[in-house]
Amino acid sequence: MSFIELTLLAVGLSLDAFSVSICKGLGMERISWRTTLMIACAFGLFQAGMPLIGWALGSRLLWLIAPIDHWIAFGLLAFIGYGMICDALSKDDEVERGSVTRVPLRELLVLSVATSIGALASGIALASLSIDIVAAVALIGITTFALSVAGVLIGHRFGAVHRRFATLAGGIILILIGTKVLLEHLGVLVL
Repeated sequence: MSFIELTLLAVGLSLDAFSVSICKGLGMERISWRTTLMIACAFGLFQAGMPLIGWALGSRLLWLIAPIDHWIAFGLLAFIGYGMICDALSKDDEVERGSVTRVPLRELLVLSVATSIGALASGIALASLSIDIVAAVALIGITTFALSVAGVLIGHRFGAVHRRFATLAGGIILILIGTKVLLEHLGVLVL
């Protein structure tokens, strides 16, 4: 696998994390660099770690994970998206303000797992190729980190003006991402 192909893989795997980062930035009343870096680090570590785990396992457990990975991603993203929609539709602005500068650790872990499940499958595929897995996962992690920071900043820029609408849109986007993952794995949607 060439460096260009590996870079394209890294960007492709990072796009779900980038989209979710935009969603998190949408709800931020003011930018929090600590939260932004926590999001980027979590997404980068999971996106790098999952292919490494997949590579280590090879195809030994593919039969166990592959039939349900898309359902897991869909369920986690839909759950978080539903929560964002409920927050946006809530009349209580204090609830909305309280959640805009921090991301609870549990939610961050759920989002990190949900956005990196596809990376686990790619790691299994990488096991069949002769590549430097350390360089591959490093590139995937760095790319995801950078795109996640950019996503939070882009989301914040838009969300600062239209916070309630942006939170609602972010929740809908998360549900749509989960639905896309589900439909792709079920063969209904081919992209």
